[in-house]
Amino acid sequence: MTDDTRLHASCPHCGATNRVPAARVDERPSCGRCGQPLLDGQVLALTDADFDAVAMATDRPMVVDFWAAWCGPCQMMAPAFKQAAQQLGQDALLVKVDTDANPQLAQRFAIRSIPTLVKIMQGREVARRSGALPAGAIVQMAGG
Repeated sequence: MTDDTRLHASCPHCGATNRVPAARVDERPSCGRCGQPLLDGQVLALTDADFDAVAMATDRPMVVDFWAAWCGPCQMMAPAFKQAAQQLGQDALLVKVDTDANPQLAQRFAIRSIPTLVKIMQGREVARRSGALPAGAIVQMAGG
């Protein structure tokens, strides 16, 4: 992995796709088209390719939702996860990792059931919960 890893973030305001350097994820990036904040209160999808760059770049707590499209409880929790991200704003980074599309991360974190939430601080796992959670529990796990 190189230091120039870039994330593709869709602007929640105008829909434009922006390329954000992973190393600058905590610098409150704004949309190149409309100028609105990109990541404040937004859920970010990460992959095997960009996960480590983001995890090491952020000083915020990062809560990772390991999920899959076929998983009913994962689908049920998705709105709560998004709501928690909006409540936390800049205080935490909430990300999703599709375990089917990113098997290396699923294996590395020993994901045995989904949904599983993993809290990461400074690149290291500090907490884990399995099963669908309401937004309040996700906010509490993030430390908000």
